Amino acid sequence: MAHPQPTLSDQAQLARTAWRLREDVLTMIAKAGSGHPGGSLSAIDIITVLYLAVLRHDPRQPLWEGRDRFILSKGHACPALYAVLAECGYFDRSLFDNFRQLGSPLQGHPELGRLAGVEASTGSLGQGLSIGLGMAEGARITGHDARVYVLTGDGELDEGQVWEAALYAGARQLSNLVAIVDVNGQQLDDTTERLMPLEPLAAKWEAFRWHVVSVDGHDTGALLEAFEAAKRVSDRPTVILAKTIKGRGVSFMEDNLEWHGQAPNAAQLEQALAELRAHRASL
Repeated sequence: MAHPQPTLSDQAQLARTAWRLREDVLTMIAKAGSGHPGGSLSAIDIITVLYLAVLRHDPRQPLWEGRDRFILSKGHACPALYAVLAECGYFDRSLFDNFRQLGSPLQGHPELGRLAGVEASTGSLGQGLSIGLGMAEGARITGHDARVYVLTGDGELDEGQVWEAALYAGARQLSNLVAIVDVNGQQLDDTTERLMPLEPLAAKWEAFRWHVVSVDGHDTGALLEAFEAAKRVSDRPTVILAKTIKGRGVSFMEDNLEWHGQAPNAAQLEQALAELRAHRASL
């Protein structure tokens, strides 16, 4: 289903929804005793805006041929995707209790065919953009106007396959393909700057014939403008460099490498939820 252009009040509601969904993200990770809170909290605003205001999709018909596609290439951030999919009605929130449990459709990385709304199995980093460009090229060949959105991490850009895909997409002028890079400046064991410096990042993508947009990845209005701008580009793919904060919204998680892949205990969860609720109430 298509979405009308959001008003300022809609944008504020999107922001409040994303802050509320952060609570779901942390609650399911705490319940499981494992997961990746940092990168989930940095990506939640992006995924919320996509599903609630940008993508053409229908939870009642998950395989509707005319839908746009979203691929979470940084698959370890799936708690954010699961929270948004449940918000849209793809499945009941009661499944959150089964996150990362044996046999659950809510695995620690998205698994195609196990959960409605998941378009690709991801988690082996670097593959999502290749999958997305295949979908975008397929849509062009078959005459469909579907758009494909791929969310990667900035640490994921260390993978050479990302740049092979970027080179191909630029050469093929796949204007129906949009990559979003979650630029939170961290990866598993250190900052991106110390491990594998990315700058000048925008210039790299431009050299591969992409249209580049830089944006605050936690500003719903700015994200909406970036996605709308991408739709107006007809001669090349677009990459949105979304500057974010890893662990966004929780004081002891923000920019803290320790929270890449550990679950909060009961006391930490209580503090985190209190902070998130206070922030949402202030919006």
